[in-house]
Amino acid sequence: MGKNIRLETDVLIIGCGIAGGSAALELAKQGLNVLIVTREKDPHQSNTFHAQGGIVTLGDDDSPELLIEDIIKTGDGICNPKAVQILVNDGKKLVEKILINELKVPFSKKRDGSLDYAQEAGHSRRRILHVKDATGKSIEERLIAKLKKYKNIKFLTNHTAIDLLTIPHHSINPLAIYQTPQCIGAYVLDNEEGKVKTIFASYTILATGGLGRIYLHTSNPEGARGDGYAMAFRAGARLMNMEYIQFHPTSLFHRNAERFLISETLRGEGARLKNKNGELFMEKYSPEGDLAPRDEVTRAIYEEMIVRGDSYVLLDLASYTKINIKERFPTIYETCLKYGIDITKEPIPVVPAAHYCCGGVVVDEWGRSSLKNLFAVGEVSCTGVHGANRLASTSLLEGLVWGTRAGKFIADNFKPEKNYKPSDIPDWRYPEEEEEEDPALIHQDWFLIRSTMWNYAGIIRTQKRLERAKADLEYLEHRIEKFYKTTKITDSLIGLRHGIKVALLVTDAALRNKVSRGAHYRKD
Repeated sequence: MGKNIRLETDVLIIGCGIAGGSAALELAKQGLNVLIVTREKDPHQSNTFHAQGGIVTLGDDDSPELLIEDIIKTGDGICNPKAVQILVNDGKKLVEKILINELKVPFSKKRDGSLDYAQEAGHSRRRILHVKDATGKSIEERLIAKLKKYKNIKFLTNHTAIDLLTIPHHSINPLAIYQTPQCIGAYVLDNEEGKVKTIFASYTILATGGLGRIYLHTSNPEGARGDGYAMAFRAGARLMNMEYIQFHPTSLFHRNAERFLISETLRGEGARLKNKNGELFMEKYSPEGDLAPRDEVTRAIYEEMIVRGDSYVLLDLASYTKINIKERFPTIYETCLKYGIDITKEPIPVVPAAHYCCGGVVVDEWGRSSLKNLFAVGEVSCTGVHGANRLASTSLLEGLVWGTRAGKFIADNFKPEKNYKPSDIPDWRYPEEEEEEDPALIHQDWFLIRSTMWNYAGIIRTQKRLERAKADLEYLEHRIEKFYKTTKITDSLIGLRHGIKVALLVTDAALRNKVSRGAHYRKD
């Protein structure tokens, strides 16, 4: 395979959405060398880039107490109070300091020049800052442009993280077993060259986003395979709340379309849900109607579809709003029009889709995981902010807050201690006789994972379904591991191995938790 490549950096960040990008920005300002790894060829591509709705702050007639109350209520009472307090206290200041003043994100404004706050389900006030319906795209473009100005930040694009490097696990020194387990970097595949690089870092930050792609229907982009959760689990970090998978109630239903997200902001602007007969139905399921929390709306749609035998419901904005739809929702308007749906005149066919994981790698108020020198920020982490169900538009804010806090903590406490010899850490071992990857096997294995998760560990769960999911997935994991050990390493093979592990983590967590709460609903 040629000469092995070894790299060293102060901080390795895996992922570059708002969470990883915010951490990199804070670290670079304080003079540390940062290496950002992303599997995408274009560093803009991330969950953040696809976020439509907006970022929560405090509205004109708002208060921190009201926002805290809404977060905890939506989280079904199991949010971490300390984490919620940090989000609310730091959030508004960081939005103003970084997004508005530093990055100059062009948040939508009213005619009088004041900020235009939107409202979404679960919020008691209009408090969501947005850039029409492409908020994440606008933030990500400005964030990446800013990061590229720093000489102490380097990007490794089109590189896929395989596993975290840890001691004592990866050390060939037998005395390493007496050391405290810690993360010292990662093995990373250069997708263009097909070679694995060994990257050493004093600190590593996971910012890999979510896991929606383990489900048949998801609003998440291709990269949301759960890579970070799987790597952290294998490295020995603690994970929590993995059963709380939030399904977005409204994604575009069309045979030729990926599950394109239809933002909750449409319902905030007056859109109503109807069945295929044109009948409003949300009041049957929740006293809050169309503005009920996501989990309630998702189950209501699911139940309505099951009872009636329908494959979708309708979201009608045109009949219930006076806003200029094309101007307020240009991305949604243009995307739907591509598929022959004019949202200014007709309702949108929608179905629920896997959207957000409320659990993840357990971290403290600074993003520190249970594994020494490993941090996690953004969706891959579990700060406890979201409890059993995430309040709309809090995810971008959580990424901004914890990304910045992790960067600050590392910079303030930076100790480039090396209690190991790099020569004790072997380079990646390739199979002695590499088989070429068979795309048909990859495709079929993913189909089995996604259909199993959707049918047995999805919106509504039962003991029998979960037990079937666990049995099927464990059998499949055994086959995938065998396949992985004998096949030439590729991004798709790495993703498959990560995906099966994460599917089992979600299923196991759902099996252990017998109590229906928030996004985890058991119908036994």
